[in-house]
Amino acid sequence: MGDPAGVGPELCLRLLAKAEIQSTCTPIVFGDRDLLARVGAATGLATDFQMIETGAIDQLSLEELEEVNRPAVAHVRSLDAESVQPGQMDANTGQGSFDFIEAAIAAAQAGHVDAVVTGPINKEAWDAAGISFPGHTELFADRCQCERFCMMMYAPDFSCSLVTTHVGYTSVPDELTQARIVEVIELSHDAIRRIEQRTPEIAVLGLNPHAGEHGLFGNQEEEKLIVPAMQAARERGIATTGPLPPDTGFLPKKRAATDVYICMYHDQGLIPFKAFNFDSGVNVTLGLPMVRTSVDHGTANDIAWQGIADPASLFSAVRLAVALSEK
Repeated sequence: MGDPAGVGPELCLRLLAKAEIQSTCTPIVFGDRDLLARVGAATGLATDFQMIETGAIDQLSLEELEEVNRPAVAHVRSLDAESVQPGQMDANTGQGSFDFIEAAIAAAQAGHVDAVVTGPINKEAWDAAGISFPGHTELFADRCQCERFCMMMYAPDFSCSLVTTHVGYTSVPDELTQARIVEVIELSHDAIRRIEQRTPEIAVLGLNPHAGEHGLFGNQEEEKLIVPAMQAARERGIATTGPLPPDTGFLPKKRAATDVYICMYHDQGLIPFKAFNFDSGVNVTLGLPMVRTSVDHGTANDIAWQGIADPASLFSAVRLAVALSEK
């Protein structure tokens, strides 16, 4: 459901009522029934869906999910729903959103659901609740005991995979290694082949302005790390182009020739990706033993519970999760 104080609840209500989605899968929202009822009353959205009592996070009972054959809400007892106010994130909403995800992961690991699609969370709310994970990606990797993983933002026209994710800019160079860049290239190559059913065109971006200008800018990250990683990928049968200067890598002609960009840090990929694909983009965690997709936007506190949030990204995330579950 995402953070209860954001737009996640109303997006989930729209999802549960979407006939097109119901024709491809049976959506189950892991969240709080009382909170959804409040949001439904505020927005005029229907809330008369099947309810499943799963229990508190430390005593989940998920077997009933196997019998679900129509849109449903799995009520996870965690949140103080009455105290939640739209747009106001705190430890209560942070813990609630975290526990909803934990329940969904447990359901997927037990084989009760085929994929997990996550709504937007608020990282400050997680921090207020004492949760140390910087985001969904790291939580899923930890719970799946997965060491090879990465975040990819997918859209039909082009995608972006991130070598580093939720770290400050000053930490990025120290986080880069040849092995990590190769890993992201391999995971991205395999993902696009799985989704698009063809060999992808992969472009690798440099870290520094002008891709380092042959060592003039930065500490030769291109020469010492990125180029050797690309060579290693080629030796494994994966063709790449680059390293490209980040400021010209997304020009129309290059975008048309590229399936996925390998980006060295978060905003290097997400700024251009969201500029072109905000309504249709999907966040995918690669390398997991389960399918996990997500919306590509945040909690949108300023419009929470107003009934005007656009569900397009959530619908795209569900469609991609269904497609990946069938492959």
